[in-house]
Amino acid sequence: MLLIGAALAAGCARAEVTLPVAPAAVMKRIAGGEFTMGTDAAHGMSNERPARRVRVDTFWIDEHPVTNAQFAAFVKATGYVTVAERTPDWEELRKQLPAGTPKPPPEVLVPGSAVFVPPAGPVPLDDTNAWWRWTPGASWRHPEGSGSDLSSRADHPVVHVSWEDAVAFAQWAGKRLPTEAEWEFAARGGSDGTRYAWGETPPASRDHKANIFHGRFPHHATSDDGFAGTSPVKSFPANGYGLYDTAGNVWQWTADRYRASPADPETDRRVIKGGSFLCHESYCESYRPTARRGVPPDTGSSHVGFRLASSTPP
Repeated sequence: MLLIGAALAAGCARAEVTLPVAPAAVMKRIAGGEFTMGTDAAHGMSNERPARRVRVDTFWIDEHPVTNAQFAAFVKATGYVTVAERTPDWEELRKQLPAGTPKPPPEVLVPGSAVFVPPAGPVPLDDTNAWWRWTPGASWRHPEGSGSDLSSRADHPVVHVSWEDAVAFAQWAGKRLPTEAEWEFAARGGSDGTRYAWGETPPASRDHKANIFHGRFPHHATSDDGFAGTSPVKSFPANGYGLYDTAGNVWQWTADRYRASPADPETDRRVIKGGSFLCHESYCESYRPTARRGVPPDTGSSHVGFRLASSTPP
């Protein structure tokens, strides 16, 4: 419980979030086997190559991402303070910045997180700063900032959780984060090598397979699937293994350190999988099982959550 203890020391007490009691997490048994991990297809990104055969042992994995209600129960039991709720430590931050970077004023060094804010109109897709905004007060309790709360979102995936926060929750729950290979194997639901977990057919506007971005990314969302942001878990069809939200809704942390390819060295980032409600075919199409990104372990945002795994029966 070292991570939990450190987090308690890093932050002050927070007002309790009152949500309905979360049902016990259901885990699905995934029989071990071999599958094609990654892709060499033209639609894949460079960090998904090469396609290779990988074997995983039998494991268990949560049927859906951890919800706000489940995370609230953890916080109530432990007093845990997430990274987004802690005042930034300038001495730690300066280690990540160019030498000589001046210390920001106190009003800048406040708790917060990155929130998606759609721009007013079309913008170049190579500048994510056009739609991501550092928002003081944003955290799992306040997904869009201090003026928002979790009303009607008890069964939505928790967001603004860092890899460190996810590991602390896993320790408390007696589980672990899945490896990248386990996550991709489970997300496929028994398919092997197809573009999507459900096959080769793109998600049609009238046959919604997942919570993804509909419209013109990033400035105009039509919400054709019924949701402009996160959706309650289990709102879309389960895959072949009975797992929900393995495509879209929220990106999910895995245990693995990120490397751009199997031959490259590991970095201090961690792999996230699954894509989110912000994924669009014109930008990243990251609701494909092979899609992946690397994110620093102390970083959360309004579209990243997690689910847990176990090597033994729950």
